[in-house]
Amino acid sequence: MDNGRTPLSGAQWTIAAEGHEAVVVEIGGGLRHYRWRGVDYVDGYGDDELPPGCAGQILAPWPNRIRDGKYTFGDRQLQLSITEPLRNTAIHGLVNWQPWTLAEQTADAVTIECAMPAQPGYPWPLRLRAEWRVGADGLRVTHSATNAGHEPCPFGFSVHPYLRLPGARADDLLLRVPARSRLLVDGRLLPIGAQKVAGTEFDFTEPRRIGATVLDTAFGDVDRGDDGGSAVTLSTSDGEHAVTIWGDATFSWWQVFSSDTLKGDRFRRAVAIEPMTCVPDAFRSGRGLIVLEPGQTWSGTWGITPSAGG
Repeated sequence: MDNGRTPLSGAQWTIAAEGHEAVVVEIGGGLRHYRWRGVDYVDGYGDDELPPGCAGQILAPWPNRIRDGKYTFGDRQLQLSITEPLRNTAIHGLVNWQPWTLAEQTADAVTIECAMPAQPGYPWPLRLRAEWRVGADGLRVTHSATNAGHEPCPFGFSVHPYLRLPGARADDLLLRVPARSRLLVDGRLLPIGAQKVAGTEFDFTEPRRIGATVLDTAFGDVDRGDDGGSAVTLSTSDGEHAVTIWGDATFSWWQVFSSDTLKGDRFRRAVAIEPMTCVPDAFRSGRGLIVLEPGQTWSGTWGITPSAGG
């Protein structure tokens, strides 16, 4: 913006190298835009717009939903604020609307930090850090979270980019998710079980057109590479364009969302693909939950790699 007024997303930090460009924002510390050779591979938003559908946000200290916002940790029974009233859940953590501060910046990288205070429902302070970097291989992001308190605390992490490809909407994209199972959910999108994907419409272990399939699905039992990481790929049917999002060994789950609840032209325009350290409602189930001891730091790395030309 150029009207002297601070945009809703706060300060804008642009990094660029090797034809790649990304814009990271102050409010939430998330990714507002990412493009390669002038083509958008992330469905972004305007600098004076709130991120629709949590686009590009950092989700910590938990991803996805917590049933009724209630959980027990140690000998404490805790109640989080309900941030998704329609389903009576606490959704996507506590830092996605926090201001982040600039720590370091170069032409191709920016490092930002957030001091998250202890608060009702989550009485543990965290220090979060994110290094966003672009280069020949695309976008690479390393996150860390340190327990700045005096007691152990529960922790989970994810990010929420919407990936898109030129000239194609979600229905026409080919999706590959290297996962053998998915979580079953109730009407509030909270886990109630699991199912193998083989032989179902949710089997994307080989690239397959999304078509009319509605996805707001957590995929698990991930096939990992030699480095322990995994990757999800979207491609166009003609093979001319593809984008891969990858996560290191700290990420065990992939949430895939086909944008069915977004409004207007955003409806099924892009696909949110989220590497997660734990399942939805992990503060209650404990599945994949990380416990950070006082002073302990968790870190994880993920990235986006676009390709074009067959």
